[in-house]
Amino acid sequence: MLHITDLTFRYGGRALFEQAELHIAPGQRVGLVGRNGTGKSTLFKLIAGDLHADGGEILLRPRARLGRLAQEAPDGPASLIECVLAADTERAALLAEADTATDGHRIAEIHERLAAIDAHSAPARAASILSGLGFSAEAQTRPVSDFSGGWRMRVALAAALFSNPDLLLLDEPTNHLDLEATLWLQSHLAAWPGTLLVISHDRELLNEVANRIVHLDGARLVAYGGNYDQFEATRRARMELQAKAFTKQMEQRRKIQSFIDRFRAKATKASQAQSRIKMLERMETVMPVVEDRPVSFDFPDPESLSPPILAIEGGTAGYDGRAVLRGLDLRIDGDDRIALLGANGNGKSTLAKILSGRLDLMSGSLRRPPKLRIGYFAQHQTEELRPERTPYHHMAALMADAPEAKVRAQLGRFGFEQERADVPVANLSGGEKSRLLFALMSRDAPHLMILDEPTNHLDLDAREALVAALNAYDGAVVLISHDPRLIELAADRLWLVDGGKVAAFDGDLDAYRRLLLERAREARREARPERDGAAPDRKADRRAAAQNRAQLAPLRKAVQAAERAVETLARDKAALAAQLADPALYQGPAARLTELQRRDAEITRQLEQAEAAWFEAQEAWEAAQGG
Repeated sequence: MLHITDLTFRYGGRALFEQAELHIAPGQRVGLVGRNGTGKSTLFKLIAGDLHADGGEILLRPRARLGRLAQEAPDGPASLIECVLAADTERAALLAEADTATDGHRIAEIHERLAAIDAHSAPARAASILSGLGFSAEAQTRPVSDFSGGWRMRVALAAALFSNPDLLLLDEPTNHLDLEATLWLQSHLAAWPGTLLVISHDRELLNEVANRIVHLDGARLVAYGGNYDQFEATRRARMELQAKAFTKQMEQRRKIQSFIDRFRAKATKASQAQSRIKMLERMETVMPVVEDRPVSFDFPDPESLSPPILAIEGGTAGYDGRAVLRGLDLRIDGDDRIALLGANGNGKSTLAKILSGRLDLMSGSLRRPPKLRIGYFAQHQTEELRPERTPYHHMAALMADAPEAKVRAQLGRFGFEQERADVPVANLSGGEKSRLLFALMSRDAPHLMILDEPTNHLDLDAREALVAALNAYDGAVVLISHDPRLIELAADRLWLVDGGKVAAFDGDLDAYRRLLLERAREARREARPERDGAAPDRKADRRAAAQNRAQLAPLRKAVQAAERAVETLARDKAALAAQLADPALYQGPAARLTELQRRDAEITRQLEQAEAAWFEAQEAWEAAQGG
């Protein structure tokens, strides 16, 4: 399908590709990965013909149709469904010709071709794609111009998917999606019938969709079989073997050079020394393993506050007198890790603004301690950064009384060493701007961090670093994210924002996936008339599903409560261990040491009991699910 041979391309004096090769067979679904700035999007532009290579060639199979996600959001008076239908240019051209053709033979050819490309089902297929990406039947009939830029980019994605090309190029297709649309897109692309080349920093999407990974590394394209997890394991094994081979060769070189240095001047050994010199020259050099510089995230820990750190009772929230959320009764403790579920437009960002103090309640009460510090992260904040100023200037302005060393230390927590800290924001990558926002947001060690789509511009390594940092952070976190892996690894509570309400979701992300699939099937059944005239008993199905969730809810809550108890006790035990490890303790009063040892023994006993309870609760919940 696609053949890239000896590709060379330089930009700004730097070689992005140097004799790179890649061959993609028809039907392969390929994930293109690599650090930000290595040239992934540039490769797409070279394939599409927007840029021209300095050397080598890129060949697409003759008559193959190339499709890609438009860089610009569509606009205009056409409805969403019309905009998507227009993406199939062959169908549109045939229908237009059918309206004007007079030759009977040509008319027959047109209708034969329309039947071959299944043109009659096109409106239903377009509507299905738009629905999966979050557009209701009513929204699909509205003009594209009615929607914001993010929603119009979803229309662009729908058009690219609907056009059904032989080779589809997708560059970060989940950037403008919520979790619900992301989960739909995963399943849609996993069944993609054509050839797919996708750039994504979404590990779950690459695992679900890709059957081959191409890594852009050192200006070369290195192909691996399997999904992202398999690529990572294979690459790690290769690097370990390479590192061992390099170490072994360096030792061989050292021994040979030592012999040469000792005996070069001795007549009896001169010929042997010369043969070893030739041996060194002929030895093929094993390249050392050059690790990518690790991405840094390190959130400062706050001092503890008495729980709850935030509580809302009888709250109503909205804008301009119009309520978006009602009946808010919520509580957040200092160790909570909460992810907000729910489609875009249901009120997740509204809730985040209420929690962060950026929006007042219309009614009800919100209580929080006077000392509570809240950090708020949202992607739109990058627009507030001044392009001519450096990260150091931005941080120093917010830490006016702090010495330079402390300002730079905070930037260093997020990978801004001396050189990068003094680069103008205009010259930073999208990922670096996100890391700067994290650094600014966490400068005063917030007790609660509210993160609204924190991974949009982070590459895979940066996302893994963010997960690790959140799990090490000692405060509370509220997450809004379309990244399933981030939610699964960093959140232990789920809140569903739906229908103007916010409620705990009694289940994990897999249960939420099943709920979305159930809703989608129900919507399709309601939209399609029953062929035999007998309507299914949907109410009974819904009652059965609700009853099943209700039966599982207490067991799931018991698991979550037991897990939180274990985590709390483990932290208490670690804090006691730190105190008991202090040499000064043993120079002080004996009563203090005895009391700490007594508390340590008691917490150890409680922790053992809590772990046993957790295990029993988990077994009961899993058994109920299996039954």
